[in-house]
Amino acid sequence: MRLLELRDYIGSELGVSRFRDYCPNGIQVEGKSEVRRIATGVTASQAVLEAATAWGADAILVHHGYFWRSEDACVTGIKKRRIAHLLEHDVSLLAYHLPLDAHPEWGNNVQLGKRLDFVEAGRFGEQDIACHGNLLETMSLADLKQSIAETLGREPQVIGNLEANVSKVAWCSGGGQGYFEQAIALGVDVFLTGEASEQCFHLAQETGVAFISAGHHATERYGIQSLGEALVARFGLEHRFFDQDNPI
Repeated sequence: MRLLELRDYIGSELGVSRFRDYCPNGIQVEGKSEVRRIATGVTASQAVLEAATAWGADAILVHHGYFWRSEDACVTGIKKRRIAHLLEHDVSLLAYHLPLDAHPEWGNNVQLGKRLDFVEAGRFGEQDIACHGNLLETMSLADLKQSIAETLGREPQVIGNLEANVSKVAWCSGGGQGYFEQAIALGVDVFLTGEASEQCFHLAQETGVAFISAGHHATERYGIQSLGEALVARFGLEHRFFDQDNPI
């Protein structure tokens, strides 16, 4: 299919135009006009770019791309090497940030919730990207911690009483620790996100609401894969997900 057709389809399905984001969503680096093989990854790192181009990707779709609002706009150093690699191989880079977090079917938060058996009841946070709901059954915080570790393949950091039972949960993939107070106000027993800030410890200690930091990368691996699989089903493209392990 044509690159611009791919861009327009994804943009429409993700509702890109309604989001106020920190980076451009859509084509960030333009490559060949025809796309047959798409690679997906969480972040457009050098390692992911090299693995995808070695496979023969025509376009690479990621959650974390380039040109963030607060970064230096100069194309030097790491940014130069990454963009030069894409241009040398005539491969497009498409990035989708908040629209991919929020999507009701392919989104990072929906996909994370499905894997952890969370039942969504509603949304909150900036542009409704975060979710809240219930566990399939009440369990101890220790059992929830174990379930998260087994599902995500990494040990989460947990602040709370491991012996306490939990049933109401809120979650936001990636760097959603700023939503902890909103989650507390919803009356949940536990809030899960990817990263932690210093004040999260005190909020958890003083409110009794457990806080779980399960990894920014680990919690955001699923939305981009789901998008890639949807494009295979819709257009018959070839797709491969390239994961660069990241402990953060």
